[in-house]
Amino acid sequence: MEQYQVSFRSFLAAGNSFGKVAVLYGGTSAEREVSLRSGRAVAAGLREQGVDVVECDVNENVVAQIASLSFDRAFIALHGTGGEDGRIQGLLDLLGKPYTGSRHAASAVGMDKLTTKQIWLSDGLLTPQYKVVSQSSNFDEVMLELGGEAFVKPVHEGSSIGMRCVATGSELEGAITEALQYDSVVLAERRINGPEFSVGVLNGFALPPVGLQASNAFYDYDAKYHSNDTVYQCPCDLSEEKIQQLRSLALSAFQSVGCVGWGRVDVMQDECGDFYLLEVNTVPGMTDHSLVPMAAKAIGMSFSELVCEILYTSVDA
Repeated sequence: MEQYQVSFRSFLAAGNSFGKVAVLYGGTSAEREVSLRSGRAVAAGLREQGVDVVECDVNENVVAQIASLSFDRAFIALHGTGGEDGRIQGLLDLLGKPYTGSRHAASAVGMDKLTTKQIWLSDGLLTPQYKVVSQSSNFDEVMLELGGEAFVKPVHEGSSIGMRCVATGSELEGAITEALQYDSVVLAERRINGPEFSVGVLNGFALPPVGLQASNAFYDYDAKYHSNDTVYQCPCDLSEEKIQQLRSLALSAFQSVGCVGWGRVDVMQDECGDFYLLEVNTVPGMTDHSLVPMAAKAIGMSFSELVCEILYTSVDA
């Protein structure tokens, strides 16, 4: 792992420099369960490094709740709507409070799969062919255009919520109906048959790619957060040349949509060895099944060191 030798800043004795840190988690999105687990793990990791932490389970009255909270900076561990879409970031900007991760505009873009794909394509970055679909779409025609297999995704949800893999027009129709329960805009995306990889980005540095092999039909919500059968490879089973190509692609994709600080980029590789960008995550999960902590561990970084390094991104912002 020599290519990952990089000088991160000193973690120990850093706690006092942060002041009081509010760890924001929970929220009201469909990803609340994951956010609760992420936030509590983050808070415990920061305390292990001597950081003064106040935990905040964000509720519907978020403006009054955050405005009344006494803190110097925030660690955002909110997933999904209200946490990754720029709203909480905009509120913290108005309050003059530094926070971890991408700013409000890039967060909004990253949460929007359609806009993200359009930006990547405009920058010449590969992403699977797609169609915006609705219940009035010609389902058989869409399936033919997308090569016979597709993933159906709500545009503004994460953690594969509301997502299904389909192979027929009737399956597409049912998947659209399900996805519309979560969002008013739905994508059908051509299925790339091959291995999936995830690349964590930390302060301008691409962490080791993690290879994913789910026992389910794809890396869905259950495979991400509940299943013990999902196989993770870190270091992944790629040549050194391909690893460097993948890391470079992830950084380009991350920066293309204006993201900063930390995040994660998900990628598929086809049978020809080409990489296709799926999505960018501006507040990745930090649970015991999560990929960024796994990649950080591969270069000798403990969980508590990782969360402190992420917190440093609020100092640099």
